[in-house]
Amino acid sequence: MTGDEASARIDAWLWAVRQFKTRSAATAACRAGHVRVNGERAKAAQPVRAGDEVRVRVHGVDRHLVVRRTIVKRVSAALAATALDDLTPAPPPREEAPAAVLRERGAGRPTKRERRELDRLRRR
Repeated sequence: MTGDEASARIDAWLWAVRQFKTRSAATAACRAGHVRVNGERAKAAQPVRAGDEVRVRVHGVDRHLVVRRTIVKRVSAALAATALDDLTPAPPPREEAPAAVLRERGAGRPTKRERRELDRLRRR
């Protein structure tokens, strides 16, 4: 049942090509309006065929996919990759953050050592 069908449900296809962990998650994404087929909002039962453009928002990332083959059963990742063309642009490079935030001495809260010294002064 891989590739011989003329069409497949969009939620089943997204699950089969491993865009969502569960079919119910794919269905929920369709209901929420996160899935578009050929520019139109897609309902979960909408059929997709080879050549259709699918835009889906997964974990805050917009994916742009083109259907190569329609599959309805979940297959290995290698076979799933052959069922679609991923036209998603590469994410921008991450900016390097400093390893530790440095602060001026005496700025901010006192360190444990400084608190001990303050306690010693107050006792005397």
